[in-house]
Amino acid sequence: MTTPRPDTDVERVLVVMAHPDDCDFSSAGTLAAWTDAGIAVTLLCLTRGEQGAQPDADIAAIPALREQEQRAASAELGVSDVRFLDGHPDGGLAPSADLVREIVRVIRDVRPQRIVGQSPERNYDRIIGSHPDHLASGEACLRATYPAAENPFAWPELLDEGLAAWKVNEVWLVAHPTPDHAVDITDTFHRKVAALKQHASQTGHRADLEPMLRQWGEFSARSVGLPDGRCAELFKVVTVN
Repeated sequence: MTTPRPDTDVERVLVVMAHPDDCDFSSAGTLAAWTDAGIAVTLLCLTRGEQGAQPDADIAAIPALREQEQRAASAELGVSDVRFLDGHPDGGLAPSADLVREIVRVIRDVRPQRIVGQSPERNYDRIIGSHPDHLASGEACLRATYPAAENPFAWPELLDEGLAAWKVNEVWLVAHPTPDHAVDITDTFHRKVAALKQHASQTGHRADLEPMLRQWGEFSARSVGLPDGRCAELFKVVTVN
C-alpha cells in the first residue's frame, strides 16, 4: 500500500466530482475524518446531475434539487464550501479545454495540497464505478492539476484574476482499478450514511441503503487486511510534487 503525505501536512483539500453524490458514495467517511481534523475541504461538482432522476420525476426541477441535496449532504461531513460549474451537461461531460480551465481556476483559488478526483481509467471488474462522466471528470481533473495549474503560461488571463500558479502535492483517485491506499472509516461510517440519506432523490427508494454501504465498506476493508467489522474507502494515490 502507498503511504501518502501525513494529514498533518495538509491544510486544504479540493474534491472534484462529476455529479452530486459522487463524493459521498466514494469518500464521505474520509472527508468527515479530515474536517474533524481541521482540514478545509472544498467540493467542486462539474454538473448538477440533471439526468439522475427516477422515471416519474419532474426533470426540470432536478438540477436545483440535486444542488440542494449535495449542500445538505456536505454539511453532514463538515463541508460548507460546495461549488458547481455551469454549462457542462450531465451525461455528456468531456475533458475539454474549457472544462480544464475552469478546474484550474478553482485549484488556484483554493490552493489545495491534496485533490480527490475520479479515476480516468475504466474498471472492467466494476463497470458501474466507471460512468463515462466519471472518466471525463478524472481526466480533466488530472490535466488541470498537472501541468496546467502550476504553469503560469496556461491561460495567462487567470493571472489577471489574481490566480497565481499553484503546485498540488498529490491526487487521490476513487474507483481506480488498482487502489493502493485505504482509509479506515469505521468511526465516520454513520456520517457517510447520513450524507447519502440527504440525497433523497437518489437513495430515498433504498430501504437497504445502510446495509449496502456497510457491505461495500467491509468488503473494501477485508481486501486490504483490516479486521472483520471494519469499513474502509479505497484510493489510488498519485504523487505530483
